[in-house]
Amino acid sequence: MKVEKWSLPSILITIVLILLVLVMVYPFLYMISVSLSDSIYVMRGEVTWFPKGLDFSTYQLVLNDARISQSYLNTIIYVSLGTLISLVVTAFGAYSLARRDMLFHRGFTLLIIFTMFFQGGMIPTFLAVKSMGIMDSVWAMVLPGAVSTWNLLVMRTFFANFPTELEEAGRMDGLSDFGIFTRIVAPLSQAVFATIGLFYAVAMWNNFMFPLLYLRDPELFPLQVVLRNIVLAGSNAGSESMGVGSDAMVVEESLKYATIMVSTIPILLLYPMLQKYFVKGVMIGAVKG
Repeated sequence: MKVEKWSLPSILITIVLILLVLVMVYPFLYMISVSLSDSIYVMRGEVTWFPKGLDFSTYQLVLNDARISQSYLNTIIYVSLGTLISLVVTAFGAYSLARRDMLFHRGFTLLIIFTMFFQGGMIPTFLAVKSMGIMDSVWAMVLPGAVSTWNLLVMRTFFANFPTELEEAGRMDGLSDFGIFTRIVAPLSQAVFATIGLFYAVAMWNNFMFPLLYLRDPELFPLQVVLRNIVLAGSNAGSESMGVGSDAMVVEESLKYATIMVSTIPILLLYPMLQKYFVKGVMIGAVKG
């Protein structure tokens, strides 16, 4: 078995990559350690890589708080419904643009690309949402950002490289364009659907600008808004509402990190499940033209 010798550039690149990994991973590990450590060790500043005095009381406070549970449910609803709507609208739009025989194909494509560089802005979008009568509702969270131009173009390129022989075979069997898409194209496009769907889900999960603009009812706030309120308000949002006693400052720091972990881990678990689709879905949709 031939062993490849390491050259100096390879060693330097490896060292740089290891340092980058440590720089990116350490804050995450630190938050986990602080959130799982006993308050006295957090107060002394003795927590670094690993938790000291393993304590799950902070997570019990977070998970038992009514605001967290309600916002968690809201976020799951927004992400599930929003991702479904975004995938349906984006897929139909992308497949239509991928058909070069569609009337005004080039014009529609240029108009859509135009929105990547010039947008209406926050105030016109707010007025549009208000005029539609969907303020302070679940639709205000899922409809304004239902389509991402970048995701639409990636999916369009994917569909443009779809084998035409399959479409022609479906047309010979009497299928319409809608039937070809739903029965042939969509089932064979799991890679791009999984990839684009994850992009939409992550964006919706991390979104806190839409609820700040369009929601007024605290019962409708998603998890990110509650997290933001806890981080900004500190002990007023944490210790008073959760009944924390004399260790308010210590619990405040642990509380922030525990809340961040609770809001981050679920969406991170999706990446290993969909990793196998990433290269195929993104590269086919972005490289081939």
